[in-house]
This record gives sequence, structure tokens and C-alpha cells, in this order.
Amino acid sequence: MSTDVLRAPLDPYHLGHRPAAPDAPAPPTGHGSGGPAPKRIVVGYGFWIFLLSDVIMFASFFAAYAVLFKATAGGPTAHQLYDLRNTAIQTGCLLASTFTCGLASIAVGQRSQKWTQIALLVTGLLGTAFLAFEAHEFASLVARGAGPTRSAYLSSFFTLVGCHGVHVTAGVLWLGTMMAQFYAKGFRQDIRYRFLCFSLFWHALDIVWVAIFNLVYLVGSLPPELLP
Repeated sequence: MSTDVLRAPLDPYHLGHRPAAPDAPAPPTGHGSGGPAPKRIVVGYGFWIFLLSDVIMFASFFAAYAVLFKATAGGPTAHQLYDLRNTAIQTGCLLASTFTCGLASIAVGQRSQKWTQIALLVTGLLGTAFLAFEAHEFASLVARGAGPTRSAYLSSFFTLVGCHGVHVTAGVLWLGTMMAQFYAKGFRQDIRYRFLCFSLFWHALDIVWVAIFNLVYLVGSLPPELLP
């Protein structure tokens, strides 16, 4: 065995905090050669895992809705209940809020306090309008005797759409805290990381709603003879 092998450091990356040999390799920088990744990557990756868990949950709700769609127990059907005009306005509000959230991301990148606050305020108002339309729809359904306990179909509908509404409510509250943090502390790096997570969350809610609008409302509004 060569003497070079015997002299090789036992802990070249100092994982055990041993003193490095004079000819030991330089410690990794974290940019593709090992070691910790930048915080922005760690935060983004961790939040993507959270979003994927949310997607799995919504996928389960979609599956339950598809199975129970015709389980009306003699009660009203989707074709009789849905108001596409109300839902179209809801969808427009949420899609517009996604656009203004993107404008807020640009403003944050430019370190513009004025436009960041304006874009986030408009995003929050559009999200609140979306929730108001959804609350009106739910109240109207309950008043017509089509509450979540009326049938398995309605239970699955309220669970799926209501869960999305709870997420939007959480997003609006989160947005308010982001506005306060930007105003009070400026564009610190840790606050920008939090805003990155918020923007991922908000755009994900928009994607889920597009699926709800198409698979729940549009398909549900078709005449019964066109449904499988």
C-alpha cells in the first residue's frame, strides 16, 4: 500500500471537525459539488413538497366527487344547482389576482415599495371578492335545501370547493402579513423568501380552481343526457 493512501485525510470534508491536512481539498461550495444548497433552493424545495401534498389531498377530493356525482339521493342535481354566471365572475377574479400577484413579484424584484403594496392590495381585494361570491353561492344552496347533508353528491361538492375556499382565505391572510412585513422591514432576503413561498401557494390555488371550474361546474352543468 502506498504511503500516499496512508497519509490521506480520514475526514476530507471536516464532517467530524477534525483539522484538515495541509494538502486536503478545498471544502465544497454548495453549488453542485456537495455541501448545503443555498437557502432559496432549500426553502423553495421544501415548499414544493408541501404543495405536492396539497395536490394529493385535492386529487382525493376530486376522485370522491367523481364517484359520488350521481349519488343525489333523490335531491337536486348539479345541472339544477350551478350558476355559471356567478362562477365565471369568481374565476375571473381569481385569474386576475394571479396576474396582479405576478406584478407584485416584479415589483419586489425592483425593490419598489409603492408598486409592491399596490399589487398586493389589488391581489387581496380580488381574492376577497372571490370568497364573497363563493359564500353567496353556498348560502344560496343551503337556502334552497341543497346543503352538504342533503346527499353524498352535495357532501363531496361542499368538501372540494369549500376546502379550496379555506386555502384562499389562508392565502388572503398570509398576503396581509406580507404587506405588513414589506412595509415595516423592507425587502430583506428572508422576507423575499417568504414572498416566494406565498406566490407559489397563490398560483397553485389558481391551478386547482381551473380544474374545479372545468371538472365540477362546466361538466356538471351539461344536460344529463350528455353525461356518461
